[in-house]
Amino acid sequence: MIKAHPDQSRATIAAIASPFGVGAISLIRLSGAQAISIADLASGGTASSSSPRFARYATILDKDGRVIDDGILTTFRAPNSYTGEDCVEFTGHGGILVTREILTRLLECGAAHAEPGEFTQRAFLNGKIDLTQAEGVMDLISAQTRLALRAARSQLEGALGKKTSQARDSLLETLAHLEAWIDFPEEDIDPQTGALLSARVADVLQIVKLLLATADQGRILREGVRTVIFGEPNVGKSSLMNKLLGYDRAIVSEMAGTTRDTIEEVINLNGLPIRLVDTAGMREADDQIEAQGIQRTVRQIEAADLLLEVVDATQERPPEPILPSTSAIHLLVLNKCDENEHPSWSGVTAIRLSCLNGNGFDHLSNSIRDALHFSQTDWGEHAVAINTRHQASLTQACVSLEAALALLDDINSDAELAAIDLREALDALGEIPGKVDTEDLLGVIFSNFCIGK
Repeated sequence: MIKAHPDQSRATIAAIASPFGVGAISLIRLSGAQAISIADLASGGTASSSSPRFARYATILDKDGRVIDDGILTTFRAPNSYTGEDCVEFTGHGGILVTREILTRLLECGAAHAEPGEFTQRAFLNGKIDLTQAEGVMDLISAQTRLALRAARSQLEGALGKKTSQARDSLLETLAHLEAWIDFPEEDIDPQTGALLSARVADVLQIVKLLLATADQGRILREGVRTVIFGEPNVGKSSLMNKLLGYDRAIVSEMAGTTRDTIEEVINLNGLPIRLVDTAGMREADDQIEAQGIQRTVRQIEAADLLLEVVDATQERPPEPILPSTSAIHLLVLNKCDENEHPSWSGVTAIRLSCLNGNGFDHLSNSIRDALHFSQTDWGEHAVAINTRHQASLTQACVSLEAALALLDDINSDAELAAIDLREALDALGEIPGKVDTEDLLGVIFSNFCIGK
């Protein structure tokens, strides 16, 4: 369970919280019961004599009293800090060596090396944030697009945790009512108890299903839309990829079979991370290496979220390609529309563009956005995008709620069985914000963080 107060027995941790390398400034962070006293040893008493949350000039001294660096020191008294513990932050000059020397000095004074994500983990353990907000921190750091940033910000502000907690609270009240009904059958609690309980469970089930519906959006925002560019040789697949990237990544040649392997890059398109995959041309292979490239193309198509089929608008319309089984969205792209379009394409719905002069790329961008239902209007104001862990818990909650609902709607069923299902749903919902025992999850979640966060 979440601990309401900081554990005084935990070691005081220290870490460099700014990126590795040379920069204007660096940040070193301390957190724990001894943070202020350790900072005092390293700064000649500056930390304890500073007002909380006020930046103060300070020097960091080595064990012989020589200055290592000077900069700005800020203290944060528990519980009014990021971790809920006493914290000290020192901002100094951004050299690699001087920053390491400061950290070494803090370790000499009694601090321990922080593990990846340990500061945020302590914030969770001390009740400053729930588990979804902790995950939101990582999403915020790794966000590559505007929409991903918006979703991470929403999660960091507690949107997902609030929704699941509200659903859990409603379910807890429902379970209490059901168990009272079971324990005191002689008491006429409410003649409509069965119907009322079913309605409440149905309401919670609806919330769970709405959250589950954001799973694809969450995966796309975090991992990108796997977009496979495919077609026959020499239709402009590599040119299309280079144009979307804004630089020459793939080799462009009039010689068929130039692309032998898949090439993968990520772009930001209308706020969406698009993971572009350029593939070998689909045709009868002339040699074993090209055949392997075409087999890789087939595998990429099977795993795609979006397929961009590129064809040459100046050539006669070919037969429909025989594609492997896929649920991906399929968009047809007519390239070389700066030249005369072949009459066989007349009336065909497609995205017409020219990789040579750049015409039609706005249409392509808008078509991708609309096909994926990721416009600002589609995204709406709720901006909740669950991850794989949330999806697993919500799926379990959904199964349990549906089972409970079926039992409640059956007048011949045992209400105690429904109560068991509701308890399972409660546990599943509680796992999301971390309101049940989640020790096994913590190592997995926080190990993905950078040190110092």
